[in-house]
Amino acid sequence: MIYELRLPLIIPQMTGATVECLYAAEGEALKLGSKFMDLSIDLGSAFAQECPPVSYYRLILREPAILRQFKAKPGEYFELDAPIALFSTTADEPLDQAPARAVRVTTAGIIHHEGMWTGNNR
Repeated sequence: MIYELRLPLIIPQMTGATVECLYAAEGEALKLGSKFMDLSIDLGSAFAQECPPVSYYRLILREPAILRQFKAKPGEYFELDAPIALFSTTADEPLDQAPARAVRVTTAGIIHHEGMWTGNNR
């Protein structure tokens, strides 16, 4: 079965997110609970304040899957609901079929760490 990951709505005011870290590679079999990627969400255009309203989140898989295609790289911005990755249940499934459903993920709020893409730019 083919699954897809689209950028989920994490907080109501977001319009997109920036990829900060990737924890998987194409062809890798991921287990339930595998961390997948870290994202930053900047709400600077939605809220006026003195400090930048940036928050950080980690996407974690809630089911085992094999990462087949990854359209993200650190520093890349994705709009809400943009396709990010394709997964499958076996390594040899053809990717020319429509995804059956979204891959199950959960989101956790995290703090900024030096492994993030923006950690190299501050």
